[in-house]
Amino acid sequence: MILDELVGMLTDPLMQRALVAALLVGLAAPVMGTYLVQRRLSLLGDGIGHVALTGVALGWLVGNAMGLVEGALAIPGAVVAAIAGAVVIELVRERGRTSGDVALALLFYGGIAGGVLLMSLAGGTNANLMAYLFGSISTVSGTDLGLTVALALIVLVVGVGLRAALFAVCHDEEFARAAGLPVRLLNIAIAVVAALTVTVAMRVVGLLLVSALMIVPVAVAQLVASSFRRTMTLAMVIGVSVCLTGLSITYWRDLSPGATIVLLAIAVYAVVSAVRPLVRRRRPHDPHPHVPDDVRVAV
Repeated sequence: MILDELVGMLTDPLMQRALVAALLVGLAAPVMGTYLVQRRLSLLGDGIGHVALTGVALGWLVGNAMGLVEGALAIPGAVVAAIAGAVVIELVRERGRTSGDVALALLFYGGIAGGVLLMSLAGGTNANLMAYLFGSISTVSGTDLGLTVALALIVLVVGVGLRAALFAVCHDEEFARAAGLPVRLLNIAIAVVAALTVTVAMRVVGLLLVSALMIVPVAVAQLVASSFRRTMTLAMVIGVSVCLTGLSITYWRDLSPGATIVLLAIAVYAVVSAVRPLVRRRRPHDPHPHVPDDVRVAV
């Protein structure tokens, strides 16, 4: 009986698209989340998500004006708005002024307010907004999946391929600058790829929950991993696991996929946090207790 239901899930075209999207999101989101945690910018994804909502609504408005299918330009609009917002956020952060927090708050709240207003002008409904705010993987079309694949590949290529340089910038900008690395360009690259990650994940977990999927798997991995490389790898494994498991649960139960996935990730964090002290007591004595992990283990 269970096997038949499993086969039914895997042969359902809708679930096939949903599972591929969830797999890609589970891989891509923790990659950029690792860099954001390293830079102590864990809430950056949440801010970009607010700005991306304006892009979603703008895409609806432009698409309707061009006579296209409703929502046809939602993801491209979100990509453009998220990238623009991420670059502005990075420039504000770089200046480091005391008014930076206020500027970011205005950007975040203006983003979500602009999205609601533009969606109303485009003739959309609250249900349309909810699908992007909290995720609606059941509406993922073939075109959406194609865009998700392309954006996820970009995130993975940049996030994994430039890991050494991006880690250097996140860990110590002054050292990276002294080493001759293009610090500003790499910082903007992190912001742009983080924006792409938000747009990749918005159909799976939604713009309001995307930051959790970027950060929580990394937080879990940091509890047990001893290097940046291992943290990223383990976070990707956890991300894929909770995405596929959460999506599978919602196939049999009428639950929100995004909320289920995020709560699963938080549950994993709670379990690992509870078990970790017990495991550490059983470990052999560390022969180098005075050497920090980030010095002892290379990227």
